[in-house]
Amino acid sequence: MDKAEPTQEHRWLEQLVGEWVVQNETPAPGQEGAGAWTETVRSLDGIWFISEGSGDMPGCGPVRTMLTLGYDPHKKRYVGTWVGSMMTYLWVYEGTLDESGKVLTLDCTGPDFERPGETAHYQDIVTIIDRDNRKFTGRVQKPDGSWSEMMTAHYRRKS
Repeated sequence: MDKAEPTQEHRWLEQLVGEWVVQNETPAPGQEGAGAWTETVRSLDGIWFISEGSGDMPGCGPVRTMLTLGYDPHKKRYVGTWVGSMMTYLWVYEGTLDESGKVLTLDCTGPDFERPGETAHYQDIVTIIDRDNRKFTGRVQKPDGSWSEMMTAHYRRKS
């Protein structure tokens, strides 16, 4: 096996590397007043990007999260996983970058929080605003096919 070399798509993910302060703009239901969040993103040789987040979540207290992101040139898709210390579900992503090169949409399937025992389709959307600012939007697909925004958060790079 030859060692993987970073592609243009991997280089896109490099802009996420760093220390970030996260501020919820539209908290998820039950998360009003959520405490400060921070995130640290690092690179594994330019191929995989690991994000570790931590903060307070109402009803859960201090929690930690971990996101992995990379690019699979065979699938021609961004791929990744997400886990949080507040749940036991492993979220698995596949996604694409839009034509502007600013918006990464990650699709996944997971537990439907409004219909226990059912699953739902989700999208986590990363929008690059500039070098030091990005936005995260999480949304869920309703049974009628429409999308409902669950939360929006602004990420600001620590100086």
